[in-house]
Amino acid sequence: MSNNNKKVIISGTGCALGDIIYTGIRFDSHEFKKYLSQKDGDGGILPGKLVFKECLEKFSGKPFSEILTQIVGDMEPDAFNPGGPGLVPLVHASQVLDGDSFETRFYGIAGNDKISEMIFQAIEGLPFDTSNYNTEEGGETPSTHVFSDPTYNGGQGERSFVNSLGTASVFTEKMLGKGFFEADIVCLGGTALVPQLHDNLGTVLGKARENGCVTVVNTVYDFLSEMECPGRPWPLVPKDAYRDIDLLIMDMEEALRISGQNTKEKAIRYFAGSGARSFIITDGVSDIAVCSKGGIFLPTNGTVGMPVSKKAGEIFSAIPARERDTTGCGDNFVGGAVASVAMQLGENKKGRLDLIKAAGWGIVSGGFACSYKGGVYHEAAPGGKRSLLEGLYHEYKKQAGLK
Repeated sequence: MSNNNKKVIISGTGCALGDIIYTGIRFDSHEFKKYLSQKDGDGGILPGKLVFKECLEKFSGKPFSEILTQIVGDMEPDAFNPGGPGLVPLVHASQVLDGDSFETRFYGIAGNDKISEMIFQAIEGLPFDTSNYNTEEGGETPSTHVFSDPTYNGGQGERSFVNSLGTASVFTEKMLGKGFFEADIVCLGGTALVPQLHDNLGTVLGKARENGCVTVVNTVYDFLSEMECPGRPWPLVPKDAYRDIDLLIMDMEEALRISGQNTKEKAIRYFAGSGARSFIITDGVSDIAVCSKGGIFLPTNGTVGMPVSKKAGEIFSAIPARERDTTGCGDNFVGGAVASVAMQLGENKKGRLDLIKAAGWGIVSGGFACSYKGGVYHEAAPGGKRSLLEGLYHEYKKQAGLK
């Protein structure tokens, strides 16, 4: 599809929800600290991680409405944004890519409620196909309350998430339909928050491979597995299904927990030998680990370390803390990498794609996402975000010595 003047089509599924964002929460305050986790899997809040509303209620013995009031007081949400590591990367890709040559589609299910109305309103007008993002009468749209502390970690900022699964608990791989696989790229994002889909991720990857799709998997903190089996490796796919992953994107915590290893170096070795064709591991402001064993990408010489974007960091630092957060950093990283893969598919054959270039687009996309609130950037005009990121990528190429 990509080399015969047809559109490059991206199909995606996974976690999609409404992010209700509170900025300026202090994680060291008395009101917040009493809801912090005391041990792995106990249901308490974890800085930088996600917990489920029902688990937090059990942990505290209080309804979430009361917990929320104690944490935020009379503060109104700073923002509402479409969120989720399944949805946001595709929204970002649709803003970066030319709608005449590329098409992004999301498959999922929401409730028929106020939150879904706000999600669809927020993405209305984007070159983004939501015709397979359905609503269920009487269902509750998945949502996450995001508590952001911009002073945490020496001013780098951090956020904590309290999630309600809602309709994500009933979505299965059988709801995807044949059309999902009629694509050049299939993206599977944050499926650990869509439990039945996650349990059958290997099956979905196998079908995508049979249909000649490039496959991208991006992970999320697997709180369900952590609750059920604290300290044990998190299940992602059966061992023989790793070979059906063209690009696996994780943060360091997820890489350690999925691999069951205790150091960055051991986790890198694990995934290098897992069968996945390539992988990227992000690590906050530390270097990103990038490795290709071949497949759709040219092989890298072992694992390559890539720095974060200095220019994006300068933009971030110049913006007042209450006007920015890190909510969408990881999801936009994925979207930038996917957009680069799509652009490269429009120009090159599989096997000749450049993973370093894709990671570079991910790095500037994730870095820029820290300069505004929420995961979705609201453009003043179509192409605005793409123009900003092209400038950032040009600067990053000079910084990192890329071609």
